[in-house]
Amino acid sequence: MDKTVEGFSEVRFLDGKQLYYSFLAGAKKIFEEQGLLNKINVFPVADADTGTNLASTMRSIIGTTIPTDNIKTAAVAIADAALVGARGNSGIIFAQFLYGFSNEIASEENLDTRKFAEIIRKAVTYAYEAIANPVEGTMITVIKAWADCIYALKDLIDDFIRLIIESYQKAMEAVAETTNRMEVLKKANVVDAGAKGFVFFLEGMVEYFKHQQIRKILAVRNVVKIREEAIEEIDHDIISFRYCAEALITGEGLVRVKVANRIKNLGDSMVIAGSPKKLRIHLHTDKPTDLFSELYSFGTLTYQKVDDMVMQNQLAHHRRYPIGILTDSCCDLPKSVIDQHQIQVMPLSIHFGETFFLDRLTLNPQRFLHLLETSPVHPTTAQPTYQDFANRLNYAASHFDSVIAIHMTSGMSGTYSACDKAARDISENSQAKIDVIDSHTITGGLGMIILRAIDALEKKMSHDELVSQIPQWTGKISTFMCPKTMKYAVRGGRVSPLKGKMAQWLRIKPIIGVNMEGKSFPLATTYSDRGRLNTVIRRLKKEMEHQQMWGYTITHVNNFRGAEGFAAEVEKISGKKPLYMEESSPVLAAHTGPGTVCLSVLYE
Repeated sequence: MDKTVEGFSEVRFLDGKQLYYSFLAGAKKIFEEQGLLNKINVFPVADADTGTNLASTMRSIIGTTIPTDNIKTAAVAIADAALVGARGNSGIIFAQFLYGFSNEIASEENLDTRKFAEIIRKAVTYAYEAIANPVEGTMITVIKAWADCIYALKDLIDDFIRLIIESYQKAMEAVAETTNRMEVLKKANVVDAGAKGFVFFLEGMVEYFKHQQIRKILAVRNVVKIREEAIEEIDHDIISFRYCAEALITGEGLVRVKVANRIKNLGDSMVIAGSPKKLRIHLHTDKPTDLFSELYSFGTLTYQKVDDMVMQNQLAHHRRYPIGILTDSCCDLPKSVIDQHQIQVMPLSIHFGETFFLDRLTLNPQRFLHLLETSPVHPTTAQPTYQDFANRLNYAASHFDSVIAIHMTSGMSGTYSACDKAARDISENSQAKIDVIDSHTITGGLGMIILRAIDALEKKMSHDELVSQIPQWTGKISTFMCPKTMKYAVRGGRVSPLKGKMAQWLRIKPIIGVNMEGKSFPLATTYSDRGRLNTVIRRLKKEMEHQQMWGYTITHVNNFRGAEGFAAEVEKISGKKPLYMEESSPVLAAHTGPGTVCLSVLYE
């Protein structure tokens, strides 16, 4: 910096730290405006999550270590972080643009405006190549208009401050024009959300280059903001494909075109970004399980995401309750109930060695049972990550007045802890009201807690009242889990091989309960299926002598006939039909095996 222009110090060369700080400033602006971006999101699907997706992408970038002054090192680090954390159409397109930018930089310590302009222009080509069917009037159009403006100014301006300010004006003009470039935007009278997000990002960069307030910029790494704007409801077209599926594949010699040709018939809105060693895939599809089956053949899937865009659309424009309910896939609720009441469900993951799946999203119960019998390794399970919870809670907080998360017992999983930490961080750094509750139960017991919470919402119970009531319900659940064999508990390490052998020799049919701390324990030992059913019914009768049943559920692992048998006997003594009978989550099946039946009872 050797002189001032218009009151600001000139920046003749861009180094790695300046690039990083300017990205932090752009991220800050995205965080501030993500609520608005969600509201105006109508293309390619009106799923109201563009702001959330761009914010997630930015969080991945700002979480990287501050790089050295070397511009190549910084750009590669930023691009790699963006690729790993990218979400949604706009996030992945932006990540590919950054990859192109980093790939075209030589090993310079810094860039002048001319080199910067040439590299930015080449990076646009990378972004276009990532999109199967580029549509003008979107983020890609605005990025190109901005890059073209920079290229036109490269011989006239040698100061980055002036270059960014003047090109930002061109980007603003380009985003305003998107309304008239697509009928869906014109009908809704909005600009493209992804394009607007890119302009917000540039606005943050402009503020950084003008003021260079590094301490203020660095503070954004601890901030998550959600700001809503009052925008009238927008009418949307029918969503062609229900699920927005994303994956990150790592390997050697990955070829974007080969992947595209394999999956192109499974949906639309395909975007594939990345390098021969790492590809980020985005596709709208009705068959996420088929999509991921194809992707497994190319390399190692290190990330998977499946969002229900129909649910997101309904949530954005036809919200049923002011309070959002979040749970996990171990609740074993029927899909119809989840859809009807807009319940947010976080999937746990099932791992067969290095290969992993998302519970019920990329792995259904039928395929799981096939893998359980044929895989050389026994499956393990894992809770959603902190970042997964942060993304979902951030999204939920932008659509509900408050959020209550109710998860499977902390005595068997770290799901509750991961969600609780993410909720605390988001609540601390924003005004979002989020409570996280340990249900101390699993499967149908958790499902009934959710159903009872929904019943309370229907009766207009407040957030604080509901939070105080739920722990009382969690203490009134009885669980009777009846595995067909102890073989799978032995495989999973929950029962020693010796005890498993003894159970097999004695033909033991155990009944497993869940105690008040949410941990499993042997409730009773029987020697036949009929004897086990009779034992459960006797215990149930005794419990019902001094408390009234609110309801019960029966979940099972590929044993509908056994579930019907339990339902018939419980109905005889209670006069009630089950609230639902449902195939259990593969997470439970991994530890209990095929044939398992689980009766869960909730008392008043």
